[in-house]
Amino acid sequence: MASMQGVNHSGVSEFILIGFSTFPHLQLMFFLLFLFMYLFTLLGNLLIMATIWSDHSLHTPMYLFLCALSISEIFYTFAIIPRMLADLLSTLHSIAFLACASQMFFSFMFGFTHSFLLTVMGYDRYVAICHPLRYNVLMSPSGCACLVAGSWVGGSLMGTLVTTAIFNLTFCGPNEIHHFVCHVPPLLKLACGENVLVVARGVGMVCITGLLGCFLLILLSYAFIVAAILKIPSAEGRQKAFSTCASHLTVVIVHYGFASVIYLKPKGPKSLEGDTLMGITYTVLTPFLSPIIFSLRNKELKNAMKKAFLSKLYPEKI
Repeated sequence: MASMQGVNHSGVSEFILIGFSTFPHLQLMFFLLFLFMYLFTLLGNLLIMATIWSDHSLHTPMYLFLCALSISEIFYTFAIIPRMLADLLSTLHSIAFLACASQMFFSFMFGFTHSFLLTVMGYDRYVAICHPLRYNVLMSPSGCACLVAGSWVGGSLMGTLVTTAIFNLTFCGPNEIHHFVCHVPPLLKLACGENVLVVARGVGMVCITGLLGCFLLILLSYAFIVAAILKIPSAEGRQKAFSTCASHLTVVIVHYGFASVIYLKPKGPKSLEGDTLMGITYTVLTPFLSPIIFSLRNKELKNAMKKAFLSKLYPEKI
């Protein structure tokens, strides 16, 4: 970060986040709504982690990855939403240069860690359904630990690469970011110099390649999974096999559905209102939906949560 401050040739020491300035009369409503969604996201992910930790029947690779996913989601939302909530109640929307760089780094780090973990979970389901006899070997504790560690290291590298590329540019002023977070496209509009276009294309290519690569690997996993499920003779067996994938597949569709809208949207006239509302989908809505989907669509986890909850309310009946 110190090197980033050193290359800030324009002398810009802070930026102004003006994402919600076009909704002056709705800011209190947005604050209350986003605060509720943020607290629900935190509590939902903490509940998932606590349930998995307390129920020994859930100490399997699939739920280890789900725990890691919940942790990455908590950190991702913590990097963005508290600052956003503070801005909604404040008349000063400034953010220091290094704070902006830090926010971008952590949001990209945990965002891509999330994508890598979803890919790992797809691979886990592929091994479980297509190679059940080799599952314990392929998904050994050390193997699972390496996959989780690799996801976090990969996310850190992506965060470092994107943040370093953006904040090594020269910012010429004005310093108003047309977003509610330090996001790449609005920051690129504030940069000047001959290398801005090259950096923009490079960062865009890295982000799209990372997301698309993860998505294609998940798609490949599910192609093999569907082929294996169709070979199961009984309808009950097919349903049972697919039910283990339902929650993961739903989260993947939501995650990449919103990501594709952000990164693959066609160029055209843009408005601050549209960019702000679109940004809410991947910073607030997607993390909010994820624990709901896993809690409702995963039968084992849902039953474990009911058991844990009822044991606290009616210990004599459990």
